[in-house]
Amino acid sequence: MEASWNREPVVAGTWYPGDPEELAGAVDRYLDAVRPIDGEPIALVAPHAGYSYSGLVAAHAFKQLQGHDYEVAVVIAADHAPPVSHTVSVWAEGGFRTPLGLMPVHTEVAAALVGADSRISFDAAAHDGEHPIEIELPFLQRLCPQASVVPVLMGSDDPATVEALSGALARALQGRKAVIVASSDLSHYPSYADAEWVDRRTLGAIESSEPERVRKTIGELMSTGVHNLATCACGEAAILVAMRAAAELGADTYRLLYYQNSGDVPGGDRQRVVGYGAMMFWRYQPPELRPGQKQELLALARTAIARQLAGTTGLYQQSGDPALNRLAAAFVTLRLHGELRGCIGYLAQDTPLSEVVRDKAVAAATLDPRFPALTQDELAEVKIEISILSPLRRVADPQHIQVGTHGVAIYHQGRQGVLLPQVASERGWDRQTFLDQLCLKAGLPEGSWAKGAALYAFTTVEFGD
Repeated sequence: MEASWNREPVVAGTWYPGDPEELAGAVDRYLDAVRPIDGEPIALVAPHAGYSYSGLVAAHAFKQLQGHDYEVAVVIAADHAPPVSHTVSVWAEGGFRTPLGLMPVHTEVAAALVGADSRISFDAAAHDGEHPIEIELPFLQRLCPQASVVPVLMGSDDPATVEALSGALARALQGRKAVIVASSDLSHYPSYADAEWVDRRTLGAIESSEPERVRKTIGELMSTGVHNLATCACGEAAILVAMRAAAELGADTYRLLYYQNSGDVPGGDRQRVVGYGAMMFWRYQPPELRPGQKQELLALARTAIARQLAGTTGLYQQSGDPALNRLAAAFVTLRLHGELRGCIGYLAQDTPLSEVVRDKAVAAATLDPRFPALTQDELAEVKIEISILSPLRRVADPQHIQVGTHGVAIYHQGRQGVLLPQVASERGWDRQTFLDQLCLKAGLPEGSWAKGAALYAFTTVEFGD
């Protein structure tokens, strides 16, 4: 390894701590504040501001790597300082150093990228003074200490360059345990309220999993005349490459993990902010539960309700079955003589399935505002259904919602509502009726789903008594 190709840190001690122990402690504190969700990342979007501003948001992205043994992390960023790279510059030798040590370059993957297209080269000078790659590395070093890195700097976001790099990246990473990190902040310099409005639309476009929608949305936002808006995403090209390459590598689920902007941190100026978002792209694998595992969950739900009604609540022993401890979102539905008697769920996929079933069974029996609390006499006759949810997937076009297959969540004007897929099947609703009823459940007028609401679809694995 040529020492001359070991890139030294340029923002250590300013944008993040320069002392190794202080840096490790800071990164660990950010990570300790985050709960991972269920899923193995193929790609992440993480911000790259100073840690005091975006460290917590970055931790929400990188925390998802915990427990996964990655061989290589490809970190992609856009040029922030001259000289502009030769379209795309891959640091192909040596390593990148931080106060935590040298993170070696995965030379095989780097060489494959450089050899894939004339627009991709090893232009070391392009990386001079650049921070968006360096600042991500301490998180990788703490979570994936055995992984190598491939630093990629983009000087162009034209479609041909994005396509060339994403295709080369997908080919180079095929069959490897790899993660792609798109290093990007969001809106630059609008007011706090304007930043939230712009960033939510940018993130919603990314969640759609459609790169062309991202380009279109950002173009439209930049033409709206938002005061002081310099960019919607300084790493737009990196995000587009990550989206395309992740899709080729099997990603089918795109999810926002966390959002805030610089106005949310203590002392942040709300008149001039920068937005930060953490996102994950991965391939969802639905649970495959055996009959005995399903019966165990149903028994747990019934026991939890019985104990609640009897006033004998207490600690539960955690199941030793990994399938029942998988992080999951779920709903528990109660039916009495065929009629709904309660239904409560949990949408975040950050809690073990057995805990969600136990807690939401109790909530469905006692806290559903549509019904009085279940009685002990009713419990003997009530039927329990459990629906395990896939991750929510942003739906850009309501026509893509498959009635009877997809459940849908709506978020609009500070209100939200959810309907499970079986509701439409049971009542014979078509798509429009289903969506109108979803609006009514959320306390919104019918038709709100077609007036700028955010729609998220999901599928379920269902079973019951």
